[in-house]
Amino acid sequence: MNKKDKKQLDKDYQQLLKCLKLQGKANKTIESYSRALHRVSVPFDCLLEVLTPDDLKDYFAALLVSHSWSTVKIDRLGLQFYWRHVLHKDWQWIDIVKPPKIKTIPDILTLSEIEQLIGATKKLRYRVFILLTYSLGLRLEEALSLQVKDIDAARKQVHIRRGKGHKDRLLPLPDLTLQSLRALWCKHQHPSLLFPNPVGSAQTIQQATRHMDRGGAQSAMKAVVKDCGIKKSIHPQSSPQLCHASA
Repeated sequence: MNKKDKKQLDKDYQQLLKCLKLQGKANKTIESYSRALHRVSVPFDCLLEVLTPDDLKDYFAALLVSHSWSTVKIDRLGLQFYWRHVLHKDWQWIDIVKPPKIKTIPDILTLSEIEQLIGATKKLRYRVFILLTYSLGLRLEEALSLQVKDIDAARKQVHIRRGKGHKDRLLPLPDLTLQSLRALWCKHQHPSLLFPNPVGSAQTIQQATRHMDRGGAQSAMKAVVKDCGIKKSIHPQSSPQLCHASA
């Protein structure tokens, strides 16, 4: 790719970011669609707008060999967005990639299994995180990003901000979960975050600017599942809410 085309591609990339932000796309979507543009530009030494349907067939066929259908689907959506909103061209090859429609039933944890998980978790921050996640039925990011101001102890409610679909919602807060959150906060006393990044001294934790690492929380959950001998494939929301059991 010559310098002129590379400069144009960089300009298109910035335009893609701008369009995604203007449409209120979530950060995760922006990252995924941007990654799709970078990935497809690697095997082709030209501007993407000159690619033909046959070029894209070859590209997605190769991508499917090395990546999952979910990645292929996200890349297709990202390039579709790029074609329509950056290149302002009709999407002529939407039928090239059609991921199979697969409906799976998630593994569901029993109340006793969740109690076992919580009891086996040694670190307080992870123990409270697991309790909070399952007692309220939260997604991983929803739990990690909760702030002190989101907890209404008087009304026993939690304010979930910008959840799925960028929607807020109020959830009932069980007594046991509230008590656990208080115990965790008393330990780190961060002015705003409920799950601050724990790296460093106590003073450093109080000055943390971001919440606990997403990967660390996932790894901790997987480790305790393994230790408990639970064979189910689990993640946050793998169970019904525990409000009635924790109150």
